[in-house]
Amino acid sequence: MADDIPTWQPGGGLQFRLLAQSGVARRGRFVSAHGVVETPAFMPVGTQGAVKTVQARDVVETGAQVVLANTYHMSWRDRVQLVERLGGLHGLMRWDQTILTDSGGFQVFSLPDREIDEEGVRFRFEQDGEQQTLSAESSMDLQRRLGADIVMAFDECVDHRAGRSYVSDSVERTFRWLQRCAQCELQEHQHLFGIVQGGLDLGLRTRSVELTNSLALPGTAIGGVSVGEGLDELKRVVAHTAPLLPVDKVRYLMGVGLPEDIVASVERGMDIFDCVIPTRYAREGTLFTWGGKMRIKDKKFRKDRYPIDTNCGCATCTQGYSRATLRYLLFISEPLAETLLTIHNLYFYQDLMRQIRQSIEEDRFEAWRLAFLKRYM
Repeated sequence: MADDIPTWQPGGGLQFRLLAQSGVARRGRFVSAHGVVETPAFMPVGTQGAVKTVQARDVVETGAQVVLANTYHMSWRDRVQLVERLGGLHGLMRWDQTILTDSGGFQVFSLPDREIDEEGVRFRFEQDGEQQTLSAESSMDLQRRLGADIVMAFDECVDHRAGRSYVSDSVERTFRWLQRCAQCELQEHQHLFGIVQGGLDLGLRTRSVELTNSLALPGTAIGGVSVGEGLDELKRVVAHTAPLLPVDKVRYLMGVGLPEDIVASVERGMDIFDCVIPTRYAREGTLFTWGGKMRIKDKKFRKDRYPIDTNCGCATCTQGYSRATLRYLLFISEPLAETLLTIHNLYFYQDLMRQIRQSIEEDRFEAWRLAFLKRYM
C-alpha cells in the first residue's frame, strides 16, 4: 500500500484514493500540503494549539499523521495574531504534518445564553465573559489565518433532543452558512469540508447530505453525534448517512473516540475520527489496552512490575515503566505521569488504526472486528 503515493499539488485537492474495502469498511489515503494521511485515521486533539502534556515528536512517534486544533479556543483575545507571527499552527505546534481545525461551532453551541440568527452566533467567552460573534465569514477568516490544511464549515450542532421543526430549520441554515463559507477565500493549501447535521432524524440527515453534496467539497463530516445520544443511535445515524456521502471523498466522523465506537463507525464506512478521550483519560489514569480499559490507580497495581500492556510498543511500555511506577507517579501528582500515560494511550489508538487498515487491506475486517471486541470488551 506504500507504492504510488502522490505528492500534493496546488489546486489538486486532497487527492483521496480508495485503496481497498472489506465489506463497507474503507481503506484509503489522502495527501495535503503537509503530507500523506492513511485512513482510517485517528486525529489526536490539540484544542488550544498543543496536545496536552506531550511534545509534537512524541505524537509523531505514536504514528499519528494528522492532529486537530479548535478555532473557538484559538480565537480568544490575541491568540490568532500570535499564531500568525509564529508561522501558523504548524509553527506554533512544531508539527510539520497535516492539521485540521474545527470551526468552533460545537463549542459555541454548547455555551449558555447564546443567540442564533442568520448572521451567526453571539456568545460570551467562558474565560472572561467577553462578547463575541462567530459567523461563517469570521470562522473562515480565523481558520485561514491559523493555516490548517483542512478547515471545517461553520455549522449548528443541535441538541439531540431538539424538536424536528427546529432541527429542520437548522439544517437549512447550516447549508446557507456552508454556501457562505465556500465563498470565502482560503490559503492555497487549505481545503474546506462541509458538515452534515440533522439530529436523530434520518430524513433530515438525507436532506443535509443532499445539500452538502451539491457543493462538491473534498470531504464531508457527520456532525451532531457523540453528543449524548448513545452508541445505538450513533450507529443508526452513521449507517444511514455514510452510504449517502461521495465514495471518492474523505468521510469524517466528528468527536467519536471510544475504541468500540471507532470500530463500529469504520464498519459503517467512515474514514477519520477525533476525540479528547485518549488524552483526557490518560491524565485521569484510565488507560487503553488490548484487554480493555485499565485504571492505573487501582490498588492491585501498587506492586505490579509489568508494563501497562505487554503487547504495546509505545515508549512508555518499552522503556521499562511499570504499572507500579506509573501509579506512584500519578498519586504524587508528578507531571511525568501524565506525559507517560498520554504517550501510551495515543500509541494504542494509532496501533488500533494500523490494525484496522491492515485488516481491510487483507479483506478480513469483520473477523478482526469480532476478535477485537471479544478481547477488548
